[in-house]
Amino acid sequence: MIEVTNLHSGYGRIPILHGIDLKMKPGEVVGILGHNGMGKTTLLRTLVGNIKATSGRIDFAGHDITRASTAERSRTGIGYVPQGRDIFPQLSVMENLKMGEIMRNGESAIPEMLDHFPVLKDLLERPGRGLSGGQQQILALARCLAGRPKLILLDEPTEGIQPSIVDLIAEKLGELRAALNLGIILVEQDIRFIRQLADRVLIIQKGVFVAEISPQQLYDREAVDAHLGI
Repeated sequence: MIEVTNLHSGYGRIPILHGIDLKMKPGEVVGILGHNGMGKTTLLRTLVGNIKATSGRIDFAGHDITRASTAERSRTGIGYVPQGRDIFPQLSVMENLKMGEIMRNGESAIPEMLDHFPVLKDLLERPGRGLSGGQQQILALARCLAGRPKLILLDEPTEGIQPSIVDLIAEKLGELRAALNLGIILVEQDIRFIRQLADRVLIIQKGVFVAEISPQQLYDREAVDAHLGI
């Protein structure tokens, strides 16, 4: 699905990523763990095109998208749910969902998303700013999926969310992954959440992947401490 080779990027003259290599199969879920400032969000923003790669290559679905715009990457099937959700607060829930599918053609996926996330059905006319944090996260996820991506990039989706909503999101992502053969790159600090969803977990330090561990190893506190130093 996606192959990243020797990827470097950063902010202006400040380098953050120092040679990222990553391969993913369709339908695979890869978790990424690391301390703050290690390059997790920068990696997602580079993959989606918000930050330009300074060197290296990104291939997606057999095409070189290293220099493609964010819009072009969206059309090829990459979706992004940023940290902090970043919904349109002044727009209604329905308007937010329509923005999610603005780049795609064909039959609307919104009815299907409402079936998957029925909590949104009674909120369609409510502005985004009137939703709870958990409802906003569900809306951000549904908006992303309305565009029918093949790969979604999730940045800290459980941040500030109550446990019942976290469990709901994990359940729905598992269902959607199976139904749509959906690939997921998951940046997350909640080890339990990563353990529920990921096929494998990559440890990032100072802009490079330094280890790969299995979700089962996350049950081993000593193994996690050895890689993360926590």
